[in-house]
Amino acid sequence: METPNLNYIESLADGDLVFKEKLIRIIKFEFPQEQTYYLQAIKAKNFRAAAEVVHKLKNKISMFGLEQCYSLALVHEEELKINRNEQQASFELVLNCISNYLKDI
Repeated sequence: METPNLNYIESLADGDLVFKEKLIRIIKFEFPQEQTYYLQAIKAKNFRAAAEVVHKLKNKISMFGLEQCYSLALVHEEELKINRNEQQASFELVLNCISNYLKDI
């Protein structure tokens, strides 16, 4: 699996440490909530709601430079829209990877 990084966030910040830290704080606040919403929707077999959360999470996945994981999220979102859930285990690995990474930054 790819390793999350801050390259994109650092390029967005362009040396502005206040902006960088603010963006990271927002992600650290939003990501756990979105992860919880996703897991709740999956547990309830509400795949439409899960797809909506995956759509939001794709942005964060790409911000951490996870190109392959972003592609997985695209496929997972589309599958959920047609009530298929074959990528759940792989997608949850991505979520856990990001969650662990956020603890260390």
